[in-house]
Amino acid sequence: MLTRRSLIQSLASLPLFGGLFSGGLLAKSELVAHAQSSNRDYFKELGLRTFINAAGTYTALTGSMLPDEVVKAMEYASREYVKLDDIQDKVGERIATLLKCEAATVTAGAASALTLGTAGVLSGMDEAKVVQIPDLAGMKSEVIVQRSHHIGYLHAVRNCGVKIVYVETRKELEDAFNEKTALLLFINAHNNDGRIRAEEFVKIGKMLGIPTFNDCAADVPPVENLWKFMQMGFDLVTFSGGKGLRGPQSAGLLLGRKNLIAAARLHAPPRGDTIGRGMKVNKEEVLGMLAALELYLGQDHAEEWKLWESQIQLISDQVRAVAGVETRIHVPEIANHVPSLDISWNRDRVKITPAAVRDALRNGHPSIETVGGNDSVGITTWMMRPGEERVVARRLREILEQASS
Repeated sequence: MLTRRSLIQSLASLPLFGGLFSGGLLAKSELVAHAQSSNRDYFKELGLRTFINAAGTYTALTGSMLPDEVVKAMEYASREYVKLDDIQDKVGERIATLLKCEAATVTAGAASALTLGTAGVLSGMDEAKVVQIPDLAGMKSEVIVQRSHHIGYLHAVRNCGVKIVYVETRKELEDAFNEKTALLLFINAHNNDGRIRAEEFVKIGKMLGIPTFNDCAADVPPVENLWKFMQMGFDLVTFSGGKGLRGPQSAGLLLGRKNLIAAARLHAPPRGDTIGRGMKVNKEEVLGMLAALELYLGQDHAEEWKLWESQIQLISDQVRAVAGVETRIHVPEIANHVPSLDISWNRDRVKITPAAVRDALRNGHPSIETVGGNDSVGITTWMMRPGEERVVARRLREILEQASS
């Protein structure tokens, strides 16, 4: 019978490389030398364009740029073997100390933390229930969320088999509570949209005896948020690792009460028969996340803020030199809380749409990614390398000036 091992061995004996690469691609010796080169331009080989990130920490744009210290930590981890549970234990203890909470674990992003945290609440330490999820027969099965807090990432919670129950007022929440209620979920980015704010939400959870979970994926900076919500009384909190913390894009943090983190870990790799088996975080990401967090906590956040402000101001000044162009500098109150710039213009004087400006930036040299809607182009600088703000300012001004001539 043909096995995977015998198949690989038989393929290895074939003149594959000679036949495949002698036709003008790469000879086997060239391929090996190419793979060993430390100066390979992989993206160029693959036909990929890199870009200046003037948009922000979007997953589609691959999040943040890893600092050298984080890369070194991940390289270090890649050279040695340790047991996955052991490194999660030790790194979790260190993170919990740094962030002044009972316990912590590194997850495969904030969405993974939503799934694992919810699963841990449902199962507790009952391993039979761990295997049973998402079949919730005989288990609590409802999660209450404010209707104004609905986001696509709730799918990460629904993966556990729960029913999302939407409410709008405190009375509706209290009326929705029953023996099936497992969790109260809060989306921090929508704190100002809901009729129940964070502090009151926590108090209701305590009164009902139901755990509360706050999704704070994009809520760093400010640095204080890393412990603010646990101290407020939330039982579980999650942050994305690859946004403001500048850790691995495939990592996140789940913080919370010791018993809930321990229960969440039962659903995570290396365990196999669980809802979280596909949410693997290996030693490189775990250690990289710790290095990123330590680096972030040690930064001069005031100086970094001044840099972002000066970069945004430079771009604003450059584009406002074009007649008919207006700018607005602002800082979102919640989520992606960094100096940001909205650029708009009089269409009678500058005859181009914001979408066309974004396309021109994306398709130009260098490529620049921005955000915005039908009325403006949006810019942030916190994911740029120093000096790239000048390139962005110059290209924006060129495009707007050409459209106004």
